[in-house]
Amino acid sequence: MTAADPRAKLPDAPLADNERLKDQSRYLEGTITSDLSDGLTGGFKGDNFQLIRFHGMYEQDDRDIRAERVEQKLEPLKNVMLRCRLPGGIIQPAQWLGIDEFASDHTLYGSIRLTNRQTFQFHGVLKENIKPMHQWLHKLGLDSIATAGDVNRNVLCTSNPVESGLHKEAYEWAKKISEHLLPKTRAYAEIWLDGEKVESTETTAPAPLPESVKSGDATEPVLGKNYLPRKFKTTVVIPPHNDVDLHANDLNFVAIGENGKLVGFNVLVGGGLSMEHGNTKTYPNTAKEFGFVPLEKTLDAAAAVVSVQRDWGNRSDRKNAKTRYTLERVGVDVFIEEVENRMGAKFEPVRPYQFTSRGDRIGWVQGEDKNWHLTLFIENGRLLDYPGRPLKTGMREIAKAHKGDFRLTANQNLIVANIAPADKDTIEEIARKHGLISDAVSPQREHSMACVSLPTCPLAMAEAERFLPQFTDRLDALFAKHGLQQEHIVLRITGCPNGCGRAMIAEIGLVGKAVGRYNLYTGGNREGTRIPRLFKENITEPEILDIIDGWLDAWAKGRLNNEGFGDFAVRTGIVKPVLDAPRDFWAA
Repeated sequence: MTAADPRAKLPDAPLADNERLKDQSRYLEGTITSDLSDGLTGGFKGDNFQLIRFHGMYEQDDRDIRAERVEQKLEPLKNVMLRCRLPGGIIQPAQWLGIDEFASDHTLYGSIRLTNRQTFQFHGVLKENIKPMHQWLHKLGLDSIATAGDVNRNVLCTSNPVESGLHKEAYEWAKKISEHLLPKTRAYAEIWLDGEKVESTETTAPAPLPESVKSGDATEPVLGKNYLPRKFKTTVVIPPHNDVDLHANDLNFVAIGENGKLVGFNVLVGGGLSMEHGNTKTYPNTAKEFGFVPLEKTLDAAAAVVSVQRDWGNRSDRKNAKTRYTLERVGVDVFIEEVENRMGAKFEPVRPYQFTSRGDRIGWVQGEDKNWHLTLFIENGRLLDYPGRPLKTGMREIAKAHKGDFRLTANQNLIVANIAPADKDTIEEIARKHGLISDAVSPQREHSMACVSLPTCPLAMAEAERFLPQFTDRLDALFAKHGLQQEHIVLRITGCPNGCGRAMIAEIGLVGKAVGRYNLYTGGNREGTRIPRLFKENITEPEILDIIDGWLDAWAKGRLNNEGFGDFAVRTGIVKPVLDAPRDFWAA
C-alpha cells in the first residue's frame, strides 16, 4: 500500500497553515537569525514564533503581570522556555552544575524544571540570552534539537536503577532511536552555534534507511521537507514498570529480555492523551500492539512507523493529526501492513509482558552491581531554593560530590544513580540537610503530578503546578480521615486538555476548564493501561474534595484485597470503563 492508496486518502481540504510555514521555512531556518537582532520586541515575529519550537523553545510571557504591563503600555514580558534533548534522562554531574549556573544567572525565575518528558526546562530566558543559552548547552555536550514541533521528541526510557545490565542496553537503544529520527537540517547549528558541528551521541555510524522509508527529500530523508503532520513521541519501556506511561506516546518499544540480555522489543503504536473540551472528534487512546521485532530491526521499525505517519497523517486538521487518528482512519491492520512493507520484515507475535506498577520508587534501592541509587521526590519537578528547603543548592552540592550519574524520571523526579557504597552516607547527609529527603512526604504526594500551567503556559485555562501542593495537603487529610494514610491514588492535574500532565491516564484526573474550575475524571488504573472517564464537568475545588471524600469512604470500606481506586471505581459503577476510546470515551 502507498500513500496514494484510497484507504489512506483524506477528504479534500485546505492544508493547515503550519504546512505552508514548514514548506517555506528553508528547513527550519526561517528568518530567526534576523529576528534575534530585533530589539523592538522581546518575542519572535510571524512564522518564527512557530519555527523556534523545532529548535526546542516556546515563546511565553508572565500572565500574572500581563494586564499590568498593558496598562503601562508595555509589551508583555516575552521570554522563552527551552526543553533540553536528553534521551533516557541521563545527565552527568558536571553537566548539572553547568545547567544550574545558567538557570541561576540567566533566567527570570532561577529554577530548573524537571519535566515528565524526562528532561529539564529553562523558564524565563530573555531574547538576549537565547543564543548564549544554546552555546552554553553545546559546551556541556547538550542540545535542544527537536524537543518541540512536528518531529519525534525526546525519547523516554524506563529509569530502572536495579536491573542495571538490561537498563544500559535499553538506554543505548533510546539514544540510537533519538539520533535516527532527528531532523538532519543544519539550521540548528547554523543559527545557534555559528555552524559548529552538533556531536552525535551514537557510538557507531548512522544506520542506513530502507529505501521505502525515504521521503524523496535529500535533506530530510525520514521527516520530509514538511516534517510530520503533528508532534510525535517515543518511549523505550522495561516491564514490569510502566514509569514512562507508554500509552501517552505514539511509538513504544517494550524491552524483552532473556537471561538478563535484551533480545528485542514489542512495538506499540498510537497512544496519546490530548483532546479538546467538547470536541468529540478528539479523544485520548491507548497504544495498539503491532508485534515483536529483534534488535537488528529496531531502527527500521522506528523509521517505518514515522514515515507512514508522515505520509498518511492529516495535514489539514491539526486536531486530528496525531498517529492515533491515522490508525483509526485507515485501520490498524492496514497501518501494520504498510509498516512491514517499509521496514522490510514482518512483525513476529508479541512476546509476553506485563505491567504491574508505575511511578517512581522514592528512596534508596540497590542495583545488581551493588551500587546504590537514591530517587529524590521533587514536587512538580521544580528545583528552586525555598525557605527551609534549599533544593536547588542541595542538588548543586550533590553534583559536586557525586561520582556516578543523574537520571531524570518521567514523573518529574531525580535519581542520584550509581553511588558507591562508601559514598552512600555522604549523599544522604547532603540530601537531608537541604530538604531533598523528607520523611513527611505522603504516598499520595509521591503519586501526584501536575503540568506547569499558569503563569507561563499560554494554553493554560486553570492552575496546575501551583494548585497541586495545597490540594494534596487536603487530600492527605481525607486519606487520614478514612484510615488510608499509607495508600495512594494516581492523581494528575493539567491546566488544559492538551495532555501534558497526563491526566487522561490517571486513576483520578483533573483537567482545567476555567480559572478555579476543572473536569473530574476517574476510572484509570494503577498500571497506566486504561483511560479514565468524565465523572463531572466544570466544578470547583470544594466540590471535587467533597466527591473524593465520599469515594475514599466507600473505597476504605469496600475494596477487595489491594484493589486500586481506579479498579474499584469501575467495579462498583462510579464510572463505566473506557473500553474503546474512539467510540465510548465521550459516552455518558
